[in-house]
Amino acid sequence: MSDNMDEQASHMNQQTQEEAESKPATVPEMETPQAEESTEKKPMNISFSIWPPTQRTRDAVMNRLIETLSTPSILSKRYGTFPLEEASKTAKVIEEDAFNAAGSSSSASGDDDGVKILQDYSKEISKRMLDVVKSRSTAAAPSTEAETKPSENEPSAASPENES
Repeated sequence: MSDNMDEQASHMNQQTQEEAESKPATVPEMETPQAEESTEKKPMNISFSIWPPTQRTRDAVMNRLIETLSTPSILSKRYGTFPLEEASKTAKVIEEDAFNAAGSSSSASGDDDGVKILQDYSKEISKRMLDVVKSRSTAAAPSTEAETKPSENEPSAASPENES
């Protein structure tokens, strides 16, 4: 009886093997060896560059500038805050000017991945932002100084006239 079972198992294995050979290969089976071959034959040359930044990145920079100019911060404690609309217009000008300046710099023609140009862009933004807040602060300062200075006709507490 065990010979009969062995014969049946052998026959079933042979049937299964014949069925497998007669079936066409499925798509995943066909793609796997080809995909492996193609990666072995063709080296992957991935180019990575961070310049120019995407519009999404530039928008994020502008939003951060607007926030910096219009909300209380260390910078605003010294130079004051901008109204939101003015901060928005100023941020746009600062970003565009910095982008153009960095893009036209000598670093822009290099064959690197754009890191140097991005650093120039960042420095230009910082420099221009400080220039704007300082000039705005200086323009506003004379009017406040005039209000706090005593007039020439009024004697001050430290004048020699009042010490006698």
